[in-house]
Amino acid sequence: MSVKILWADDEIDLLKPHIFFLKEKGFEVLEAKSGDDALEILEEEEHMDIVFLDENMPGLTGLETLRKIKSKNSTLPIIMITKSEEEEIMESAIGGQISDYLIKPVNPSQILLSIKKNLEKNKLVSEKTTANYQQEFRNIGMRLGDRLDSSEWIELYQDIVYWEIELEKSGDDSMKEVFAMQKSEANAQFSKYVAQNYLDWINDEEESPMMSHRLLAQKVFPMLQHQESLFLVVIDNLRYDHWKIIRPMLEDYFRVDSEEAYYGILPTATQYARNAMFAGMMPSEIERMFPKMWLNENDEGGKNQYEKEFLENNLKREGKNVKFSYNKITNLANGKKLLQNLPNLMKNDLNVIVYNFVDMLSHARTEMEVIRELADDEAAYRSIAKSWFEHSALFEMMKIMSEKGCKVALTTDHGSIKVGEPTKVVGDKNTNTNLRYKVGKSLQYNDKDVLAVTNPTDAGLPKVNVSSAFVFAKEDKFFAYPNNYNYYVGYYRDTFQHGGISLEECLIPFVTLNPKG
Repeated sequence: MSVKILWADDEIDLLKPHIFFLKEKGFEVLEAKSGDDALEILEEEEHMDIVFLDENMPGLTGLETLRKIKSKNSTLPIIMITKSEEEEIMESAIGGQISDYLIKPVNPSQILLSIKKNLEKNKLVSEKTTANYQQEFRNIGMRLGDRLDSSEWIELYQDIVYWEIELEKSGDDSMKEVFAMQKSEANAQFSKYVAQNYLDWINDEEESPMMSHRLLAQKVFPMLQHQESLFLVVIDNLRYDHWKIIRPMLEDYFRVDSEEAYYGILPTATQYARNAMFAGMMPSEIERMFPKMWLNENDEGGKNQYEKEFLENNLKREGKNVKFSYNKITNLANGKKLLQNLPNLMKNDLNVIVYNFVDMLSHARTEMEVIRELADDEAAYRSIAKSWFEHSALFEMMKIMSEKGCKVALTTDHGSIKVGEPTKVVGDKNTNTNLRYKVGKSLQYNDKDVLAVTNPTDAGLPKVNVSSAFVFAKEDKFFAYPNNYNYYVGYYRDTFQHGGISLEECLIPFVTLNPKG
């Protein structure tokens, strides 16, 4: 079916060469000499693909016609054509949701380009994106063959996230399987890299990349030298791809000063990584210095109850005599209450807000069938995270932070990966239940699927007893017990889990934002 165009202009007779050109290209063109004629044609026609609308017509003006068309068909692309370059008219037209804006005199190539931009944009973008990724696929493959260092792995992962989102936006599924294979290969190589270097990083700070327990001292505390109130926003389980999809919303209010990533400690789980971040210490050091505040896997009670105390001690050790607040948000009511109290926090030098939604979403997706349906794949998981943020009390808070001139550091404690491949593990009854890491005695596992740490102290982790060990699942593996194996595998496959070694879990966004206001 040919593309149907409505062209409304009181001087339509002078545009016959343009209309003939379009018909020669295979387009069907309907002509109107006024806004009222255009509305009448649209009322009569069952379908219209695009409208060219003269801004300066007698009677019903172009802008008035635009508003009437949009009130009945908000998605119909409208191209405004005018002799005027007055800013006010341009703003009125743009505010009326035009698709393009052309200044007379127009030539046929401009008209054709505008049609293609609006009617074939998705197709053209999809084809271009696919072609670009095909080229980048080779480049990424070559980089995976190199001996990448810690910063190069971050750069590679940032590129992978970029192409994942771009391919998703293009709507072209032809490269979906190819991309998934390349991402899987990247995770395999990254897991080997971390397994080979992790213990050296923990025991040699000079050779180590930025990690959880050094983040505040090296990145956040230096920001306290400025006079503005600083907000540290920690969104639990916010992956790098999640940050990329909420960034455009925040850019209306903030300038992105820096967009980095750091390495989460193992296990990439809240109990370990977030306590280490606030305390500025590895878990074994926390246990030694604060024995009453650290709880091991099988101890009863919440494992992250003392983050405020850890933060306070960290500030003192770093010589930061500042006024600070700490708030943890776990439900909507808490968020709304903090939103109301936000003006009072502006008096503090540092305000920490821990927001727990994305982590709850990943757990809910495992346990609730309706959430599994809503977050069926990576794209849907990102979409739900984006929708939550857009309508959250946190976003409202950040708008106020911008308005009041507050700096923001945005980060998280760990990410998560969609698990796909089970790997068998055997442990005693005291072995923990996490699917991505195990800690216990006499653990049996497949060596190639894990990083095993037989002496937890080497990895900066508590040693529950003399023979306890940690094992961390690599890539998208998840631990399954031999008994009731098939049911267990079927239930947990394709759920989002954390605690192990993968690009998604270990490489964590750290972003600094300056208010535009």
